[in-house]
Amino acid sequence: MSESVARGRCLCGGVRFEVHGPLRPVVYCHCTMCRRSSGHFDAATACAPEHLHLLSAQSLRWYQSSATARRGFCSTCGSQLFWEPADGGHMSIWAGTLDTPTGLTSSMHIFVADKGDYYEITDGLPQWPGWPKDSQPDD
Repeated sequence: MSESVARGRCLCGGVRFEVHGPLRPVVYCHCTMCRRSSGHFDAATACAPEHLHLLSAQSLRWYQSSATARRGFCSTCGSQLFWEPADGGHMSIWAGTLDTPTGLTSSMHIFVADKGDYYEITDGLPQWPGWPKDSQPDD
């Protein structure tokens, strides 16, 4: 986990943030909701909610995408930024919103049972059909 201060923002700069704490390695999510909301699969890191500090959030809006999570995005430019589970245990942050260098690495693919039929996953990372805690990795 990376422990330096990470900074990020949306495309227009209307939402800017810092993370003061460790970031989880990047997880690729292939679930239908992530694919529909982004146009492809998502790449997200995560932090403890108390480590995320919003520097500018006038255009930050939240969409309750399911009973179990909400998604944060910029209402001006449409950038997807955050995914927060209902239990509030962590805050996922879209890795592409972070300023580089991030120092992050990728760890796994989740919800590969829902992945699009137009691409293959060939990077050798573990692949899970759903949540890792609920399933066995696909080989």
